[in-house]
Amino acid sequence: MKKQLNILLASLVLLCSCKGQESVIDNSVVKDLNIDRYLGKWYEIARFDHSFERGLVGVTAEYSMREDGKIKVVNSGYKGSLDGEKSEAIGKAKIPNPNIPSKLKVSFFWIFYGDYFVLELDEDYQWAIVGSNTDKYLWILSRKPQMDDQLYLELVNKLQARGYDTSKLIKIEQ
Repeated sequence: MKKQLNILLASLVLLCSCKGQESVIDNSVVKDLNIDRYLGKWYEIARFDHSFERGLVGVTAEYSMREDGKIKVVNSGYKGSLDGEKSEAIGKAKIPNPNIPSKLKVSFFWIFYGDYFVLELDEDYQWAIVGSNTDKYLWILSRKPQMDDQLYLELVNKLQARGYDTSKLIKIEQ
């Protein structure tokens, strides 16, 4: 009886400790990132929903070097439709550890930085998958406003293999 009670208590402790944890994802980043090749304009093909881009279509991100060595980030999109009001956010990015250039930090507000992890990257820098240290943020980016359906499916499969809930991806009108 005492042994069964101990097993029951241990099971309850284990269940309670797991409650509320985020799903386990593989957020490892690409080994090599040439930031000069990464700069330029990217089109948002798909993303996880979040408040700061909610309702935006025609979303792009443009990266360029600043004089201080940081990266200028200009995110823009249109509210509701491609004919809607333009929304733009200007921020900055930095590479905290030069040995891991694919783990950037991005800020759109004062000194508060968020993760920008380049998880997957085409060898010709034509598409990228960007995430963070959690499973809450995810973007599929492309140099062109449209992506081939087969390629999109391949990228979604890569994300599923990493443990992401790809049912949460929202395709973005471009």
